[in-house]
Amino acid sequence: MKNFKTLFTFVVVLLFSLTNAQKIGVIDTQYILDKMPEYKEAEARLNAQIDTWEQDLQRLQSEYEQKKSAFENERVLLIGDQLKLREKEVLDLEKNIKTTTSLRFGKTGEINQLRANLVEPFEDQIWAAMRTVIDKNGLGIVLDKTKDNVVFYQPRYDYTDKVLDVLMKGSGDKGDKKEKKTNKK
Repeated sequence: MKNFKTLFTFVVVLLFSLTNAQKIGVIDTQYILDKMPEYKEAEARLNAQIDTWEQDLQRLQSEYEQKKSAFENERVLLIGDQLKLREKEVLDLEKNIKTTTSLRFGKTGEINQLRANLVEPFEDQIWAAMRTVIDKNGLGIVLDKTKDNVVFYQPRYDYTDKVLDVLMKGSGDKGDKKEKKTNKK
């Protein structure tokens, strides 16, 4: 009788642990974003804006260098108010460069805000498609291969193409799937 109770307890615990096992899936969000033409267009617009801002900053920097060099060369010749005025111009331009750099390229700068606004709608679309795949396949844990938190995975656990299919509403190109599968290692 004691052996039966032990065996029964072991079987119940084994069955309980098997029924509560979590299915794990891996998704590559960067691959999905790269397959979305709207994202590529938005990213191109963002990169064009960044290039424009970088050119503006380079223009300001070269103007600053020229004025500073001219000021240093003419410093001996300038007197009183002229000296203070030219020095103020150079310092104001330097301050303007630092402010512009901080406002556009800093941690809370315009670029980070634009990038967040750019990616957010696409992340929402991907999230909705992921929820569909997660519910359909009964996944308990989903890891993003893009975020560098996956050390190793077997391709059978990669649900990227399924999420992409849901996202593209079945209009996904079959050639793209084959290309993705051949690129995996």
